[in-house]
Amino acid sequence: MQLSVILSTYNSPRWLEKVLWGYSHQSYRDFNIVVADDGSGPETAALIDRMREQTGLKLTHVWQEDDGFRKCRILNKAVLEVERQAQSPYVLFSDGDCIPRGDFLAVHAAAARPGEFLSGSYYKLPLALSEAITPDDIAKGRCFDTLWLHAHGLPRTRKTLKLRATPAQARWLNRLTPVRCRFKGSNASVWLEDILRVNGFDERMPWGGEDREFGARLNNAGIRGQLLWYSAICVHLDHARGYVDSARVASNKALRQQNEREGVYWTVHGIDQLR
Repeated sequence: MQLSVILSTYNSPRWLEKVLWGYSHQSYRDFNIVVADDGSGPETAALIDRMREQTGLKLTHVWQEDDGFRKCRILNKAVLEVERQAQSPYVLFSDGDCIPRGDFLAVHAAAARPGEFLSGSYYKLPLALSEAITPDDIAKGRCFDTLWLHAHGLPRTRKTLKLRATPAQARWLNRLTPVRCRFKGSNASVWLEDILRVNGFDERMPWGGEDREFGARLNNAGIRGQLLWYSAICVHLDHARGYVDSARVASNKALRQQNEREGVYWTVHGIDQLR
Protein backbone atom coordinates (compact mmCIF):
# COMPACT_ATOMS: atom_id res chain seq x y z
CA MET A 1 0.00 0.00 0.00
CA GLN A 2 1.38 3.38 -0.97
CA LEU A 3 1.09 6.16 1.59
CA SER A 4 0.90 9.88 1.02
CA VAL A 5 2.53 11.95 3.76
CA ILE A 6 1.25 15.52 4.11
CA LEU A 7 3.70 17.78 5.96
CA SER A 8 2.60 21.26 6.97
CA THR A 9 5.25 23.98 7.04
CA TYR A 10 5.73 27.74 7.23
CA ASN A 11 9.09 29.49 6.89
CA SER A 12 11.08 26.83 8.76
CA PRO A 13 13.44 25.37 6.14
CA ARG A 14 16.08 24.35 8.72
CA TRP A 15 13.56 22.21 10.58
CA LEU A 16 11.94 20.91 7.39
CA GLU A 17 15.33 19.72 6.14
CA LYS A 18 15.86 17.60 9.28
CA VAL A 19 12.36 16.18 8.91
CA LEU A 20 12.91 15.23 5.27
CA TRP A 21 16.15 13.49 6.21
CA GLY A 22 14.03 11.46 8.63
CA TYR A 23 11.71 10.38 5.84
CA SER A 24 14.66 9.48 3.65
CA HIS A 25 15.64 6.79 6.20
CA GLN A 26 12.26 5.08 6.61
CA SER A 27 12.15 1.29 6.54
CA TYR A 28 8.79 1.54 4.72
CA ARG A 29 9.57 2.82 1.23
CA ASP A 30 6.25 2.92 -0.64
CA PHE A 31 5.31 6.54 -0.01
CA ASN A 32 5.31 10.05 -1.38
CA ILE A 33 5.35 13.40 0.39
CA VAL A 34 3.21 16.47 -0.22
CA VAL A 35 4.61 19.56 1.53
CA ALA A 36 1.65 21.77 2.49
CA ASP A 37 3.24 25.21 2.59
CA ASP A 38 1.22 28.02 4.17
CA GLY A 39 3.07 30.87 2.43
CA SER A 40 6.79 30.33 3.03
CA GLY A 41 9.44 32.34 1.21
CA PRO A 42 11.63 31.03 -1.63
CA GLU A 43 14.08 29.32 0.75
CA THR A 44 11.57 26.53 1.37
CA ALA A 45 10.99 25.87 -2.33
CA ALA A 46 14.75 25.78 -2.90
CA LEU A 47 15.19 23.34 -0.01
CA ILE A 48 12.52 21.00 -1.39
CA ASP A 49 14.20 20.99 -4.81
CA ARG A 50 17.57 20.24 -3.22
CA MET A 51 16.24 17.48 -0.97
CA ARG A 52 14.41 15.88 -3.88
CA GLU A 53 17.77 15.68 -5.67
CA GLN A 54 19.80 14.54 -2.65
CA THR A 55 17.43 11.96 -1.21
CA GLY A 56 15.36 10.68 -4.14
CA LEU A 57 12.19 11.31 -2.14
CA LYS A 58 8.98 11.78 -4.12
CA LEU A 59 8.27 15.36 -3.11
CA THR A 60 5.41 17.61 -4.22
CA HIS A 61 5.28 21.23 -3.08
CA VAL A 62 1.80 22.73 -2.62
CA TRP A 63 2.06 26.45 -1.79
CA GLN A 64 -0.36 29.26 -1.08
CA GLU A 65 0.23 32.97 -0.59
CA ASP A 66 0.94 34.14 2.95
CA ASP A 67 -2.28 35.63 4.29
CA GLY A 68 -2.12 34.76 7.97
CA PHE A 69 -2.52 31.32 9.55
CA ARG A 70 -4.43 29.24 6.98
CA LYS A 71 -3.21 25.76 7.79
CA CYS A 72 -6.61 24.15 7.25
CA ARG A 73 -6.83 25.53 3.72
CA ILE A 74 -3.34 24.38 2.71
CA LEU A 75 -4.03 20.94 4.19
CA ASN A 76 -7.20 20.71 2.11
CA LYS A 77 -5.24 21.73 -0.99
CA ALA A 78 -2.68 19.04 -0.20
CA VAL A 79 -5.45 16.43 0.13
CA LEU A 80 -6.76 17.49 -3.29
CA GLU A 81 -3.25 16.97 -4.65
CA VAL A 82 -3.19 13.45 -3.21
CA GLU A 83 -6.56 12.79 -4.82
CA ARG A 84 -5.32 14.22 -8.13
CA GLN A 85 -2.24 11.98 -8.11
CA ALA A 86 -4.59 9.00 -7.57
CA GLN A 87 -1.75 6.95 -6.09
CA SER A 88 -2.41 6.68 -2.35
CA PRO A 89 -5.56 5.47 -0.62
CA TYR A 90 -4.05 6.26 2.79
CA VAL A 91 -2.81 9.61 4.11
CA LEU A 92 -0.52 10.40 7.03
CA PHE A 93 -0.46 13.93 8.46
CA SER A 94 2.54 15.39 10.25
CA ASP A 95 4.38 18.69 10.58
CA GLY A 96 7.59 20.08 9.18
CA ASP A 97 9.07 20.20 12.68
CA CYS A 98 8.57 16.51 13.58
CA ILE A 99 11.38 14.09 12.71
CA PRO A 100 10.02 10.54 12.23
CA ARG A 101 11.79 7.51 13.68
CA GLY A 102 12.90 4.95 11.09
CA ASP A 103 9.88 2.69 11.67
CA PHE A 104 7.35 5.54 11.74
CA LEU A 105 5.63 4.85 8.42
CA ALA A 106 5.88 1.08 8.87
CA VAL A 107 3.98 1.29 12.17
CA HIS A 108 1.19 3.39 10.65
CA ALA A 109 0.92 1.16 7.57
CA ALA A 110 0.78 -2.05 9.63
CA ALA A 111 -1.94 -0.71 11.92
CA ALA A 112 -4.22 0.80 9.23
CA ARG A 113 -7.72 -0.70 9.30
CA PRO A 114 -10.95 0.21 7.47
CA GLY A 115 -13.22 2.43 9.54
CA GLU A 116 -10.41 3.74 11.74
CA PHE A 117 -7.94 6.57 11.98
CA LEU A 118 -4.64 6.30 13.86
CA SER A 119 -3.21 8.89 16.22
CA GLY A 120 0.31 8.94 17.66
CA SER A 121 2.26 11.52 19.61
CA TYR A 122 5.65 13.20 19.70
CA TYR A 123 8.44 13.84 22.15
CA LYS A 124 9.27 17.54 22.37
CA LEU A 125 12.96 18.46 22.40
CA PRO A 126 14.45 21.68 23.82
CA LEU A 127 15.68 24.31 21.37
CA ALA A 128 19.43 23.76 21.84
CA LEU A 129 19.06 20.04 21.21
CA SER A 130 16.76 20.66 18.24
CA GLU A 131 19.45 22.83 16.67
CA ALA A 132 22.24 20.34 17.41
CA ILE A 133 20.73 17.35 15.58
CA THR A 134 22.59 16.57 12.36
CA PRO A 135 21.60 14.47 9.32
CA ASP A 136 23.96 11.76 10.60
CA ASP A 137 22.22 11.76 14.00
CA ILE A 138 18.96 11.18 12.13
CA ALA A 139 20.37 8.50 9.82
CA LYS A 140 21.89 6.57 12.74
CA GLY A 141 18.80 7.01 14.95
CA ARG A 142 20.75 8.80 17.69
CA CYS A 143 18.11 11.53 18.05
CA PHE A 144 15.66 8.84 19.29
CA ASP A 145 18.15 7.24 21.70
CA THR A 146 17.48 8.45 25.25
CA LEU A 147 21.10 7.89 26.34
CA TRP A 148 22.33 10.10 23.51
CA LEU A 149 19.61 12.68 24.16
CA HIS A 150 20.41 12.84 27.90
CA ALA A 151 24.10 13.21 27.11
CA HIS A 152 23.18 16.20 24.93
CA GLY A 153 21.07 18.01 27.49
CA LEU A 154 17.64 16.35 27.55
CA PRO A 155 16.21 16.39 31.12
CA ARG A 156 15.44 13.00 32.63
CA THR A 157 11.72 12.31 32.86
CA ARG A 158 9.33 9.35 32.77
CA LYS A 159 7.88 10.75 29.54
CA THR A 160 10.85 9.32 27.66
CA LEU A 161 9.10 5.95 27.94
CA LYS A 162 7.67 6.84 24.52
CA LEU A 163 11.20 6.62 23.15
CA ARG A 164 12.35 3.66 25.25
CA ALA A 165 9.45 1.23 24.87
CA THR A 166 10.08 -1.94 22.89
CA PRO A 167 7.48 -2.86 20.22
CA ALA A 168 5.87 -5.38 22.56
CA GLN A 169 5.79 -2.88 25.44
CA ALA A 170 4.42 -0.21 23.12
CA ARG A 171 1.46 -2.39 22.11
CA TRP A 172 0.48 -2.89 25.74
CA LEU A 173 1.02 0.74 26.66
CA ASN A 174 -1.16 1.87 23.75
CA ARG A 175 -3.98 -0.28 25.15
CA LEU A 176 -3.48 0.71 28.78
CA THR A 177 -3.09 4.47 28.43
CA PRO A 178 -6.13 6.37 29.78
CA VAL A 179 -5.68 9.10 27.16
CA ARG A 180 -8.69 9.56 24.91
CA CYS A 181 -7.82 9.03 21.26
CA ARG A 182 -8.01 12.31 19.36
CA PHE A 183 -6.77 13.13 15.90
CA LYS A 184 -3.32 14.71 16.36
CA GLY A 185 -2.25 16.65 13.27
CA SER A 186 1.45 16.15 13.97
CA ASN A 187 1.13 12.35 13.92
CA ALA A 188 -2.05 10.82 12.54
CA SER A 189 -3.21 8.81 9.56
CA VAL A 190 -6.55 8.15 7.89
CA TRP A 191 -8.02 6.76 4.67
CA LEU A 192 -8.41 9.29 1.87
CA GLU A 193 -12.04 8.29 1.36
CA ASP A 194 -12.77 9.13 5.01
CA ILE A 195 -11.13 12.57 4.71
CA LEU A 196 -13.40 13.26 1.74
CA ARG A 197 -16.41 11.83 3.59
CA VAL A 198 -16.22 14.69 6.11
CA ASN A 199 -15.03 17.27 3.53
CA GLY A 200 -11.60 17.69 5.11
CA PHE A 201 -10.58 20.43 7.51
CA ASP A 202 -12.82 23.35 8.46
CA GLU A 203 -11.15 26.43 6.98
CA ARG A 204 -12.83 28.81 9.43
CA MET A 205 -10.48 27.56 12.11
CA PRO A 206 -7.15 29.24 12.87
CA TRP A 207 -4.50 27.59 15.06
CA GLY A 208 -5.66 25.71 18.12
CA GLY A 209 -7.52 22.40 18.04
CA GLU A 210 -8.33 22.38 14.34
CA ASP A 211 -7.04 18.81 14.15
CA ARG A 212 -9.20 17.71 17.09
CA GLU A 213 -12.26 19.22 15.42
CA PHE A 214 -11.49 17.24 12.26
CA GLY A 215 -11.16 14.10 14.38
CA ALA A 216 -14.49 14.79 16.10
CA ARG A 217 -16.23 14.89 12.72
CA LEU A 218 -14.52 11.64 11.73
CA ASN A 219 -15.95 10.11 14.92
CA ASN A 220 -19.39 11.45 14.04
CA ALA A 221 -19.08 9.80 10.62
CA GLY A 222 -18.42 6.46 12.31
CA ILE A 223 -14.62 6.50 11.96
CA ARG A 224 -13.04 5.41 15.24
CA GLY A 225 -9.60 6.36 16.51
CA GLN A 226 -6.84 4.00 17.62
CA LEU A 227 -3.88 5.15 19.71
CA LEU A 228 -0.27 4.66 18.59
CA TRP A 229 1.20 6.88 21.31
CA TYR A 230 4.03 4.53 22.22
CA SER A 231 4.72 2.96 18.84
CA ALA A 232 4.54 5.65 16.11
CA ILE A 233 7.32 7.95 17.29
CA CYS A 234 8.60 11.32 16.15
CA VAL A 235 10.57 14.03 17.93
CA HIS A 236 9.32 17.60 17.86
CA LEU A 237 11.80 20.39 17.21
CA ASP A 238 11.29 23.48 19.34
CA HIS A 239 10.38 26.90 17.88
CA ALA A 240 8.57 30.12 18.68
CA ARG A 241 4.77 30.20 18.42
CA GLY A 242 3.81 33.73 17.52
CA TYR A 243 0.48 32.57 16.09
CA VAL A 244 -0.97 31.49 19.46
CA ASP A 245 -4.18 33.36 20.33
CA SER A 246 -6.15 32.18 23.37
CA ALA A 247 -9.41 33.74 22.16
CA ARG A 248 -9.23 31.85 18.87
CA VAL A 249 -8.35 28.63 20.66
CA ALA A 250 -11.47 29.06 22.79
CA SER A 251 -13.58 29.75 19.70
CA ASN A 252 -12.26 26.60 18.00
CA LYS A 253 -13.00 24.54 21.11
CA ALA A 254 -16.57 25.85 21.23
CA LEU A 255 -17.13 24.90 17.59
CA ARG A 256 -15.70 21.42 18.16
CA GLN A 257 -17.85 20.83 21.22
CA GLN A 258 -20.96 22.00 19.36
CA ASN A 259 -20.21 19.62 16.49
CA GLU A 260 -19.67 16.77 18.95
CA ARG A 261 -23.02 17.44 20.64
CA GLU A 262 -24.93 17.74 17.37
CA GLY A 263 -23.24 14.84 15.56
CA VAL A 264 -21.97 17.04 12.73
CA TYR A 265 -19.57 15.28 10.36
CA TRP A 266 -19.65 17.47 7.23
CA THR A 267 -18.30 21.02 6.97
CA VAL A 268 -19.33 23.30 4.12
CA HIS A 269 -16.06 25.18 4.76
CA GLY A 270 -13.90 22.32 3.53
CA ILE A 271 -12.43 20.67 0.45
CA ASP A 272 -15.39 20.97 -1.91
CA GLN A 273 -15.21 24.76 -2.02
CA LEU A 274 -11.71 24.43 -3.56
CA ARG A 275 -12.74 22.17 -6.45
